[in-house]
Amino acid sequence: MALNKVVNGPEQAIEGIENDMHIMFGGFGLCGIPENSIAAIRDHGVKGLTCISNNAGVDGFGLGLLLETRQVKKMISSYVGENDEFERQMLSGELEVDLIPQGTLAERCRAAGAGIPAFFTPAGYGTEVAEGKEVREFNGKPHILEHAFGASFAFVKAQVGDTAGNLVFNATARNFNHAMAMAGRITVAEVEELVPVGELDPNSIHTPGIFVQRIYKGEVFEKRIEQRTVRKRD
Repeated sequence: MALNKVVNGPEQAIEGIENDMHIMFGGFGLCGIPENSIAAIRDHGVKGLTCISNNAGVDGFGLGLLLETRQVKKMISSYVGENDEFERQMLSGELEVDLIPQGTLAERCRAAGAGIPAFFTPAGYGTEVAEGKEVREFNGKPHILEHAFGASFAFVKAQVGDTAGNLVFNATARNFNHAMAMAGRITVAEVEELVPVGELDPNSIHTPGIFVQRIYKGEVFEKRIEQRTVRKRD
């Protein structure tokens, strides 16, 4: 009999989350973010979080919600240029920030899921990114040592999932979701459509259910556009 990993909504999905935890959030910009889970974390009121995410959301949406309520102690990200509150907190010293090259961020997630504790990369050598890190030369080129992430929870968002936690993402909304789903000690998936085991084509599954501990069907997905640029009518 297949495992049933379904929980009753985001409130049950975030059970066990505590102050000062390291947490991963899938998504790229506002594409494929676990917005229902983020809202539940905000309402829960947990504090002192270290958030690992490609970006920090925008004002009033995504991880921007947790920044507004001062629930985030540290952001580990690649791109943070769309959030005014993030900028204010960073410049005032209220928020710790670790900016990481995007490829390194992705590999640190993937390495965690693959059980690889650390790796060498040339990205960031000769910059502030390399400060305090071991340097070794490979094929005449210096590389810096980067460690895999550790996260108590990973929150991801998929288009379709089944009750055993198998996930299918919609096109580029897969982004960081798959790697982070593999990396979290407890991975929570919110999905737009939840189906019984056996309805998904095994060849179409992007993330096997073995990496997912909890899954639920989200009720509302705003799918906000990060930047809307329009031209004036002629």
